[in-house]
Amino acid sequence: MSTAEWTSRYQGAVMNTFGPPQTVLVRGEGSHVWDADGRKYLDLLAGIAVNALGHGHPAIIEAVTRQLAILGHTSNFFATEPQITLAEKLLQLVGHDGRVFFTNSGTEANEAAFKITRRTGRTRIVVAEGSFHGRTMGALALTSKEAYRAPFEPLPGDVTWVPYGDAAALEAAVDDTVAAVLIEPIQGEAGVVVPPDGYLRHAREVTTRHGALLWLDEVQTGMGRTGAWFAYAESGIVPDVVTLAKGLGGGIPIGACIAIGDAGTLLQPGNHGTTFGGNAVATAAALAVIATIERDALLEHVVTIGDQLRRGLDDHPLVAETTGRGLLVGVVLHEPLAAQVQKAAMAAGLILNNATPDRLRLAPPLVLTEDEAAEAVAVLRGVLDEVSA
Repeated sequence: MSTAEWTSRYQGAVMNTFGPPQTVLVRGEGSHVWDADGRKYLDLLAGIAVNALGHGHPAIIEAVTRQLAILGHTSNFFATEPQITLAEKLLQLVGHDGRVFFTNSGTEANEAAFKITRRTGRTRIVVAEGSFHGRTMGALALTSKEAYRAPFEPLPGDVTWVPYGDAAALEAAVDDTVAAVLIEPIQGEAGVVVPPDGYLRHAREVTTRHGALLWLDEVQTGMGRTGAWFAYAESGIVPDVVTLAKGLGGGIPIGACIAIGDAGTLLQPGNHGTTFGGNAVATAAALAVIATIERDALLEHVVTIGDQLRRGLDDHPLVAETTGRGLLVGVVLHEPLAAQVQKAAMAAGLILNNATPDRLRLAPPLVLTEDEAAEAVAVLRGVLDEVSA
């Protein structure tokens, strides 16, 4: 069946929340996918930073298959070995004592963190403009884009918005009424926007001074995406809450809310729950992702390949600058041509994202090779030439 035929069926059966699909994908292997018409694409988006090990990685297949054969779903009345082991491993990666609540997505991880903030006895949350934290009612209240929020207002929460990266504005907004400051270490949906040096350290100082929680949304940046387990790591700070998802399961739905130190005790029995969160299959997949990143030294690899991509695109006449760290790469254009570039790139066999009118976002699998990165640069430069003309 052709892509056109599948698309027609999609439009007749699936809610129109995303518009028509760009294509219908039927197979993936490594850093490549194929659509229903047999076209091959180099995947520079990885399911929006989800497929950390690419498509069909044997470590994930083996872990999921083995665990499902042993024990699948149990509900939250019971614990499982991989759930406990993964929680311990995440706390080890954070480097501090705490507690982990597992979810099925980043949005749900942020909902859990939102509840944690309410247990402080305060309600006001300071959030950065340009942020994206999810689509459920709680997470949506913390998401900056007006077009997402307006149709569903009134939304929960007492939210104060401040410009991202503006330390003075953050300082002015935070007082003793603030429950938490919520920040993405690098803003992904906004087009890979990196804050100035020292911004996270300043946020930590301000929140500590006023007894507020520092909550970092690492749903997109975490689990090796930037060349470190967590993007905040280079700042040297210790946050109170970290939310994860996307790359954590390598394509299997899982999220995590990590509460560090005393914040880990704020949610008590009856305060929150989930039926599927932390199930044995998803946590086994996450353990396989982490083990593979460690075994194959992918954190170092991510830095090398990310630098290769940025260097290869930096000097194109249409490119104002490249941003990001590791394999979360932003390409800022001199003109608002990102949608045209994205469409032309698809036609040329590259999957990427037009995050804003003048920004492209690349978040390829962490296993992208040097040869694949060179191919991506060559094809994308050709596309930029075409669109410029």
